[in-house]
Order: sequence, then C-alpha cells, then structure tokens
Amino acid sequence: MPTVQEILARKGSNVIAVTPGETVLKAAELMSERGIGGLVVTEGGRLVGIFTERDILRRVVAPQRDPAATRVAEVMTTPVTACAPDTSVDECAAMMTGKRIRHLPVVGDRGLAGVITIGDVLAFQVREQQATIDYMHHFMFDLR
Repeated sequence: MPTVQEILARKGSNVIAVTPGETVLKAAELMSERGIGGLVVTEGGRLVGIFTERDILRRVVAPQRDPAATRVAEVMTTPVTACAPDTSVDECAAMMTGKRIRHLPVVGDRGLAGVITIGDVLAFQVREQQATIDYMHHFMFDLR
C-alpha cells in the first residue's frame, strides 16, 4: 500500500515555517511570495500549529483584526492534525476529507519530515489509477 513517504520522495520535504511570534502580515507575505496556502508553525524545532489561508479569512479578516499587529500564535490552528511518513495515502485522504483540511504535516522520528496537501494526495492517486489503467490496457490488448 502506498505511503506518504512516496509523496514526499516525489515532491521533496522542504517545509516553510514561521514562529508563533511572527505577525500575520509577515506570514501572509511569505505565503504569497512562495505561492503556498499554509505554513507550519514551529517553536524550538517542534510543531506547534499550522497557519493557513482559512485562518487569515476566519480569524483575521472577518473579525477585522490588524494583520500587522496580530501574532500568528493568536490565530493559528492548534492542535495540529499530522501523520507519519509510513501512513498510507488512502488513510491520509480519508483523514483530510473527514476533517476538511488541506494541509497535513508529516512528523517522523526526527521531527517534521514535510507537509503534504490534498492536491498532492489526489495527484498521487490519479497517477496510481492511470498506471493501473495502462497495465490493464496492455494486458488486454497483448492477449490478442
């Protein structure tokens, strides 16, 4: 059964993180510069939260908070739902769908190992399904 480690092997394990004391404005600027929808929040190398576009919308914009004066710690999502590198891709898909989350940190024995998104999971599943279709197609037509 395919695991999260296979997704990380393809996409890499680079993680963009901020500290809880960073301002929402700086975090949003970083997200915009990198073209990403979420950041992990770490303190002393430990995962303490996640900060996403949804947090900006619901916890900063809607209540009309000043992003330059609001700290990430005040509006980040915590506790964080995470998975291990050996978690199956199907299990992650079910977890992300069930909890309605789009970003899933991957935590291994050595700490934060990467972050996968629902897009990563879907792309992986589509590649796996296409490989199965191709195999079946060749099997059926090679018998003739």
